[in-house]
Amino acid sequence: MNFPARRVMALAIASAFVFGAAASASAAPAATRAENAYLSQEDAAARSARVSNVDYVLDFTLTGKESFAGTTTATFDLKDTGSALTLDLDKATVKSVTVNGKPVQARYNNWFITIEPQDLVQGRNTVTVAYERLHSTNGEGLHRMVDPVDGRVYTYSHFEPAAAHQMFAVFDQPDLKATYSVTVTAPSDWTVVTTTRETAVADAGAGKRWTFKTTKKLSPYNFSLHAGPYKVWEDNSARYPMRLFARQSVASQVTPQDWFRYTKAGLDFFDEYFGIPYQFEKYDQLLVPDFLYGAMENAGAITFAEAGFMYKAAMTAEQKQRLAAVIMHEMAHQWFGDLVTMKWWNGLWLNESFASFMGTLATAEATEFKDAWQAFYQGGKQAAYVQDQKVTTHPIEVPVPSSANAFDNIDAITYSKGASTLKQLRHLLGEETFRKGVHNYLVKYQWRNATLQDFIGSLGEAAGRDLSGWTREWLYQPGVNTIEASYACTGGKIASFALGQSAPSKELPTLREQRVQVATFKLDGGKLSLVKNEPVTYKGARTAVPALNGAACPDLVYPNYQDWGFAKVQLDKRSFETARSSLAKVDDPLLRAMLWQSLWDGVRDARLPLNEFIKVALNNAPQEQDYTLLGDMVGKIVQSKHYLDAMNLNNAYAKQTTKALEDMAWNGVVAHKGNDNFQRRWFSTYLGVASSDEALARLAGLLDGKTAAEGLQINQDQRWAIIGRLNRYNYQGAGALVEAEQARDKSDTGQGAAVAAAASRPDARSKAEWLATIEDLKTKLPFSRVRTAMHTIYPAEQGKLSEQTAAKRLASLPALDKAAGPVFMRSYATSMIPASCTPESVQRLQRAANQMKDLSAFTRRSLLDTLQEDQRCVAIKKAMTAPKS
Repeated sequence: MNFPARRVMALAIASAFVFGAAASASAAPAATRAENAYLSQEDAAARSARVSNVDYVLDFTLTGKESFAGTTTATFDLKDTGSALTLDLDKATVKSVTVNGKPVQARYNNWFITIEPQDLVQGRNTVTVAYERLHSTNGEGLHRMVDPVDGRVYTYSHFEPAAAHQMFAVFDQPDLKATYSVTVTAPSDWTVVTTTRETAVADAGAGKRWTFKTTKKLSPYNFSLHAGPYKVWEDNSARYPMRLFARQSVASQVTPQDWFRYTKAGLDFFDEYFGIPYQFEKYDQLLVPDFLYGAMENAGAITFAEAGFMYKAAMTAEQKQRLAAVIMHEMAHQWFGDLVTMKWWNGLWLNESFASFMGTLATAEATEFKDAWQAFYQGGKQAAYVQDQKVTTHPIEVPVPSSANAFDNIDAITYSKGASTLKQLRHLLGEETFRKGVHNYLVKYQWRNATLQDFIGSLGEAAGRDLSGWTREWLYQPGVNTIEASYACTGGKIASFALGQSAPSKELPTLREQRVQVATFKLDGGKLSLVKNEPVTYKGARTAVPALNGAACPDLVYPNYQDWGFAKVQLDKRSFETARSSLAKVDDPLLRAMLWQSLWDGVRDARLPLNEFIKVALNNAPQEQDYTLLGDMVGKIVQSKHYLDAMNLNNAYAKQTTKALEDMAWNGVVAHKGNDNFQRRWFSTYLGVASSDEALARLAGLLDGKTAAEGLQINQDQRWAIIGRLNRYNYQGAGALVEAEQARDKSDTGQGAAVAAAASRPDARSKAEWLATIEDLKTKLPFSRVRTAMHTIYPAEQGKLSEQTAAKRLASLPALDKAAGPVFMRSYATSMIPASCTPESVQRLQRAANQMKDLSAFTRRSLLDTLQEDQRCVAIKKAMTAPKS
């Protein structure tokens, strides 16, 4: 059974189990804590008010089989014995509970153990719990994976937001920090990794027993344990010893020199920037399979998703930059998140925002990727703008009533809007003042928990400024403001200039203060040249900028030059036309990126017809020489093709446009035969737009060697991408290609790619089978494969096939939401709610939104987001000026 199914079973249990020397003869007093799998903020606060000075002694027996055994000994100070105390432990078979040396009859409801007041003492207590538990298979707790290539078993832990109790008995809340003393018995060929290094490894029968140095104080979600026959690389050339781990069967895909180079650079940078040495003595990084997220900042033992950082060909520059950026992000957490930790999950955004900001800063300043801020603008920041314009937007800081809600609002606002506000605050206060405030915060609260007020207070003290108003505007009010230049010219000179700011709606009226740069440009000799750049701190609806009076009347004004601020830029009419006609005349790649974004905003807001944007892209993208910007441009081109597919136009214009996009991408492949980075980027674009018979035949030819492009080497990842595309469009013989490729590539990634290819095949019977598997909460298919199927079963152009089950899927959403649990629904709700870019689809989603008010918070948001995006697609289609036939 998979994890969500077990949760359903647990919810059906009518009475608590009793463990200990004997069953209780009398009814136990009712627990004050809610009988469910989650911990409320109220209950957490009540527990941390009573419990302090926690130390854990953890002993695990790992065999590689489906279950493991453990013993937790928790020692802690208790303020009073006026009520029962709970210790979290999820879905285990409890063998015994001992309190202060005596076996006790402890109630256990599959989520937490309740210890009665009479068994506790005021002061120091010791609770020992012996148990067995199944390994997790959904990416949380202590996850287990069997390598399909060689049968080796690998385990790793993942505890964020609150899943440590899926592995051991614990007070699973961030403000009960503790030390951890760990021993592990594991098979002889395994390596065991945790926060500290081992002090001894001894023979223990058929296995070995690992003993580790006691950790410093950590929140439960920052502790970790990983074990398996991992390949290990070591580098001891830096201040701190570094290790890298990966599965044996994929070790050849790892380039440890890149990992160690970026890690070493980051540790040097952060030691200097924070003014506090790295605290965890060694720096381990593990590439692990089936991972739910990109990476996780476990103290001293960071985990990374294999799928995001492992390739069957040499890494491109983009892939190396992403590796560097994520290494830096997780490294920043070692100080901000691990050393100083939020008090409750409402502070999770600050952990992630700060790490995103600092990770980008470190990448830009400590690696070869000096354009990291441009990449941040094109990627994370644009995602934040999109998220902040949704009907489901939310403040950066939001209440989190329960651990069940910890990830409800973990999105681009949490990561990238938060990071953008910190970047803006750094400009507002000054770089050195900001750094000083961060240093003081980390020194004051190290090994403790802190709140947003503690952080902002440290910055305010360093700046000598009250930041409460800034905090209210930016962190407690949702929505993105729009700024626009307003000016008048006389005699070729600016006579008056003001910066206007507008709120997104009456419901979101907040106008904010921030500091930006307003730049004016003239077309001169075939180039767009900077005339003047003026830093401006603006607030309110209108801010005059007299410093620009008398400057040459501009052909283009950009009121957020160099991307200091977080604001949507509305180009004035003249500037918009200049951007539309003169993109190639802009030398600065960041400004070009921002102008491209203004045009794309025009498409999404149904002001610029999609076909007009495509025309500009066809004329300009082939000329682009900035590799980072090209990635953004071709991403928008592929998204344009997505909209065309979703519209189901099936007319001459759609066919002609598809052919033009295919030709542009293929010409890019051919033209860059001597530049692997550019050639692979264009080939990826080709894979994203290829759908005509001619293009699919070319892909098939590349697969069997009958077609070639000079310089292009088709690696295993690309072979699967081609096979996936051929299956998606039902190319003749595509199904057999999947079977043949599976025979030659038995890897975990190969299995996943085969699922993606099969699920995307446009066949009604196949779709029905895959849908049944996805919705079967007891399926034996690994959850990582189920997630893959969710995201590939209904591509945009298969709207008619999606419609066959759309009504049924939508109607069953409430029941599935209640049964499946948050890990499942975070994937399902973002990929499986049906939308077909038609007024009828919009109406269906609107009815569902009106009726389904009791969905979980995340699923409800996903439903509303899907409705809004469907409305957007319909509006974009309506704005099209292309011939309809």
